[in-house]
Amino acid sequence: MVFNFKVFKKSSPNGKITMYLGKRDYVDHISGVEPIDGVILIDNDYKDRKVFGQVVCSFRYGRAEDEVMGLNFQKDLFLVSEQLYPVEKANTSKMQERLIRKLGPNAFPFTFIIPPSAPASVTLQPGMEDEGQPCGVNYFVKIFTGENDTDRSHARSTVAMTVRKIQYAPSKQGRQPCTVVRKDFMLSPGELELEVTLDKQLYHHGEKIAINICIRNNSNKIVKKIKAMVQQGVDVVLFQNGQYRTAVASLETQEGCPIQPGSSLQKVVYLVPLLSSNKDRRGIALDGQLKNADTNLASTTLLASPDQKDAFGIIISYAVKVKLYLGALGGELSAELPFVLMHPKPGKTNKLIHADSQVDTEMFRQDTVDPDNELD
Repeated sequence: MVFNFKVFKKSSPNGKITMYLGKRDYVDHISGVEPIDGVILIDNDYKDRKVFGQVVCSFRYGRAEDEVMGLNFQKDLFLVSEQLYPVEKANTSKMQERLIRKLGPNAFPFTFIIPPSAPASVTLQPGMEDEGQPCGVNYFVKIFTGENDTDRSHARSTVAMTVRKIQYAPSKQGRQPCTVVRKDFMLSPGELELEVTLDKQLYHHGEKIAINICIRNNSNKIVKKIKAMVQQGVDVVLFQNGQYRTAVASLETQEGCPIQPGSSLQKVVYLVPLLSSNKDRRGIALDGQLKNADTNLASTTLLASPDQKDAFGIIISYAVKVKLYLGALGGELSAELPFVLMHPKPGKTNKLIHADSQVDTEMFRQDTVDPDNELD
C-alpha cells in the first residue's frame, strides 16, 4: 500500500528557491515547542550561493495607517537564524527523507528550534475601517540568499511562509472553580451572600459554560437584577497599562427577582463565548490566523510560571463574572471565577510515513500569485 502525506510548498518569485513544510501549526508543550522541519529545493543556478533561514516573530502593536513621522508600530524578533546551504546534512525526519528522495540531490533539509518562552500566535480583531496587517503576534519562516544571515535579502530570491505557535488544552481538568463573596451595609444589619460555581475549570471552544449561582439575602436590601458574563482578558506585555477586559458573552435576567430580605435563590445560567457573537468588535483577541480563514476567540495562554511572560507576547485569560444589582442606593455585589478556554488536543490520526510513501507532485508548480500551495 502506498501512503500520501501533505506538505506545504512556496517558491520565491524568481523560482530559484522553493520551501516545503510538513505542517504550519507547531504545538507549544510548555516544556518545549515542536521543531519546524522542512526542505529547501535550490535551482542549479544558485548552487554557488549561500542560503540562510530564519524564524521571525513579528509583533505589531499599532495600526499601519498611524505610522507617520518615522514611527513604526512593528517589531521583528529573530528567534532562529542559520545557514542552510552549503552545510553538512543533519539528522532528518521521515517526512524530510521522503521529500529529499522525491525532489533529488538539490533538496536539503532544515530544522529550527523555537525557544519555549516565545509567545503564542494571537491576532487582535481589527475594526471595520482598519486596513493593513492586524495587530498581534505572528510567525513566519524566511529563506533567502546572501553573504551572511544579516544581509539584506532581495525579494526576488526570498521565500517566506506564515506558521503558527499554538497550545492545546491539558488532558486533565483542574480544581472546580468556586467562590463566595459577601457584602454588608452601613447602618443595616445582616449581609448579602453570593456563591458562584462552574461545573468545571477547562472548557473547549464552542462548549456551553454552566454557571451555578446561589444567593442568600440576609440583609434588608432587595436584589433587583442578575447579570452574568464571560470576560476575555488581554495583557499586552510590552506596555505597563496594556491590560484590558472585554465581555464576549453576557446574560441579564430578572427571573427569580426581586429577592426580598430573608429570601434565597439558586439557579443555573448558561453562556457560550463565540467569535460569531463578536464579529464587529475591535480589539477582541483571536487565535493566530493563516491566510484570511475564519478563526475563533483566542485560547487561554498557559505559562510554566508567571515570570515567563515574553515582552513580545499577548497573554490571554478568561473569567466568569456575576453581578447583583441592588438599586441606586444598595449598589452592586460581584464575584469572579477564572477558567481555561482552549482547543482539545487532536487525536493521532496521522499515518506513519512508510518507506513507500509518496507526495502527490501533480500540483508542485512555481506560482508567484498564490503564496501558499497545499499538496495532498
